[in-house]
Amino acid sequence: MRTRVVRGEPAGLPAEVTSFVGRRHELAELKRLLGTSHVVTVIGVGGVGKTRLALRAAEEVRRSFPGGVRLVELAALEDPDLLAQAVAEALSVNEHSIRSPLDALVERLHGRQTLIVLDNCEHVLAECAMLVDTLVRALPELRVLATSRQALGIDGERIVELAPLSMPTPGGDSAVPLAESDAVRLFAERAASVVPGFEVTEENEEAVAEICRRLDGLPLAIEMAAVRLRALSVRQVLERLDDRFRLLTGGSRAALPRQRTLRALFEWSYELCTEQERLLWQRVSVFTGGLDLEAAEQVCAGDGIAREDVLELVAGLVDKSVLLRRESEGVVRYCLLDTVRQFGRELLAASGDEATLHRRHRDYYRKITSRAWAELFSAAQQSWVERLQRDHANLRKALDWSLREPGEAETGLAMTAELLYHWSGYHLSEGAGWFDRSLAAATEPGEVRAHALWAGAWIALLRDDCATTLARLEEATAIAERLGLRVTLGYIAFLSGMAAVAGGDLEGGMRRYEEAAAAHRAVGNPIGLALALNRLALANAFLGRPVARDLAEECVALCDLYGEGWHRAYALLALAIDAWHRDDMRAACEIDNESLRYNAAVGDQLGMGMNLEAHAWFAAGEQKYERAARLLGIVRTFWPAVGARLAEFRYMSRCHDECEAATREALGERAFQAEVSRGAALTREEALGFALLERAPAARGPAPFEGRIAPLTRRETEIAHLVAEGLSNKDIAGRLVISQRTAEGHIEHILDKLGFKSRAQVAAWVKERLSERGDGLAADGADGPASGPVSERRRPAARTT
Repeated sequence: MRTRVVRGEPAGLPAEVTSFVGRRHELAELKRLLGTSHVVTVIGVGGVGKTRLALRAAEEVRRSFPGGVRLVELAALEDPDLLAQAVAEALSVNEHSIRSPLDALVERLHGRQTLIVLDNCEHVLAECAMLVDTLVRALPELRVLATSRQALGIDGERIVELAPLSMPTPGGDSAVPLAESDAVRLFAERAASVVPGFEVTEENEEAVAEICRRLDGLPLAIEMAAVRLRALSVRQVLERLDDRFRLLTGGSRAALPRQRTLRALFEWSYELCTEQERLLWQRVSVFTGGLDLEAAEQVCAGDGIAREDVLELVAGLVDKSVLLRRESEGVVRYCLLDTVRQFGRELLAASGDEATLHRRHRDYYRKITSRAWAELFSAAQQSWVERLQRDHANLRKALDWSLREPGEAETGLAMTAELLYHWSGYHLSEGAGWFDRSLAAATEPGEVRAHALWAGAWIALLRDDCATTLARLEEATAIAERLGLRVTLGYIAFLSGMAAVAGGDLEGGMRRYEEAAAAHRAVGNPIGLALALNRLALANAFLGRPVARDLAEECVALCDLYGEGWHRAYALLALAIDAWHRDDMRAACEIDNESLRYNAAVGDQLGMGMNLEAHAWFAAGEQKYERAARLLGIVRTFWPAVGARLAEFRYMSRCHDECEAATREALGERAFQAEVSRGAALTREEALGFALLERAPAARGPAPFEGRIAPLTRRETEIAHLVAEGLSNKDIAGRLVISQRTAEGHIEHILDKLGFKSRAQVAAWVKERLSERGDGLAADGADGPASGPVSERRRPAARTT
């Protein structure tokens, strides 16, 4: 079992939280194929452990992919048209232009040795095949590891068919002894986690072996059976399992045996639930991507389930491993394995309640979007940002249902508009698609459409789609003027200002911002007023006009009154730039840091990029040119994710150009490029720490044994060298500060790869390689260009306003 890392820099793979049992040969084969093939697909029946094997293999080859290893989970994706977008989001490719997500993916991955783990492809198989084929043809350094119930069917694909875990044969004269059976080992380990002290003994070993055989060695089935030991003995589990399998004889003979066995498992698990737990299992299957307790209470209660009973029923399904509990940042959510959810959905459809549950699901998320919009300008802002991100898959499902169900399109349109900040900050390309679809489906020229038109115009503007922006604003204006929608007219003025600024007319844009501020002030709309004020403040600050300070301070005071932080952060940036113009560098840096911390907390790439850009200007203003150059390198890694959204603030490019020219002149080209490269190489956490004047990371020199001996990884090369020195497993673990079990695992992999049976063979092989290559274990590469002291520093050109 694995759990995802939610906050901070994307880790690429979820953390492993339970032991990995067996699969030694399959793992070795998978790793070998990843070294030689562009596309490797693990296929097999549901529940056989495809995902677990793929994740373990990806983790072990991580060092061979300096471009990163990323997991793309497709189980929650229901619309095949969003496949490329889902892959782009998983790889943090936040495209903000009218280019397709596929084009953005190819550009981002070009020249990078990257491994993508594409998990659960079977329900979007044709689309996955086309996407993967396109990517690997365009990107020769890319590797794709897919899991599916069937092959993708593309040229060059290598297949690893995953069989069930090894099982003991009945009668005791087994080719696979009980102690060596991976299925039995898995059952024993999972049982011990449920019943502390559980062991396979002479008394229960035959029952355990029979359970594993009856379950065909399927890991998912075995794990669910082990969980039943909370309430039953091993013999009772076997007896109940035997009953369930006898029911299987009435099933379809056309189905594959393993599929029939897996279905029997779920039917058996379903029978072990209470009537209310079964009902809840059906109803929670309507969710996609997980749910929390509140969602379960709102959507699943009623018609046989009292709301006050939902908590205990959820706990019962967690105990039975139907729901998986996940906790992050103090928030608990419940997830269903894809096969568990599909089983529940079949039962829900058979019950006749499917349409009712879909509507309840949509109605619940309709309330969520309304609350999020109403509380956007408040102290709850950040929590709503995070909540909408967690429920993105459910929001997507609710929107899709609304736009497909007759008579519900206007509700879908309202939800799309209320998610404006969710789209603009995190899912811009997808949001543009929802606006296109919902505006086409709901055409009633009323207040809802007017709202969606100006919100959709904003999304189009952020993607540099001027034609769509202007068309939507024109239609929104006609509706708003006819209906007297003063708030809408205020937003239209604001967006007209944004469009003018993006088009290069800064003064004209500022006049529209002033109109917007007056309109929102007149109707008492704080969020619209804050938007207009912070844009006015930023533009005036850039121009060096003293009025910037008054505008920014008014915006900060307004935001503080409501406890709001996002718009406040942009007003703070204006105050920082104003302080810079007044040569108050200490205030400029402190204020910009406060703004940067909030933008980092909500993950606003545009805001963070502008904060870091300003920090570079400030550093150059203080003649801290090495710092300025490194910050310019950091900024370069932020702008690609921002794309067209930067157009609104393109007028700031003059300060960037002046900063870069002054810094380059002061340092000299070689030292300037060296510092820029160092900045660009920092991780997000390191970059933020450096900008915030926290302890900067040490220079990254080559680590010992960074090189490798084929076919070993760098870590395996290092361990092989220590084996050749005669160190024991315990000594190796101590030297490398790893567990002894981890060291043993590495040595087992080395033996597998080299086809050896003893450590002595490894030692002899290493010594032979050393004699052939000199110190063949040394790191490849050379030191970068020296960046010694600049003998003569020249002052940059004076900053102009």
